[in-house]
Amino acid sequence: MIAYCGLDCSKCDAHLATIENSHAKRVETAKNWSKLYQHEMNPDQINCDGCKSSGIKFFHCNNCEIRQCCISKKVDHCAACEDYICDTLAGFIKLAPQAGLALEALR
Repeated sequence: MIAYCGLDCSKCDAHLATIENSHAKRVETAKNWSKLYQHEMNPDQINCDGCKSSGIKFFHCNNCEIRQCCISKKVDHCAACEDYICDTLAGFIKLAPQAGLALEALR
């Protein structure tokens, strides 16, 4: 399941913890992401049914500028956008190059 930004939701630790309903995986993900992103997270925040689902979203993904842009433009992902690659996406790809590779494969 490729998100609007090109990330693969099926490989996301928050999504996996939600699907497996694993408290241990939520604890581990919160610890790892708190360190990685230098922002304190708790296991209760580690819940996501996937970017394009109608269910619960990880707090960051729910407010994601890229996600909101794709929804407003009615495109399936950034690779389908007439403004590909915009400044917002370029900045994101610097942080998550695997997303850029996935989007290129979709073009």
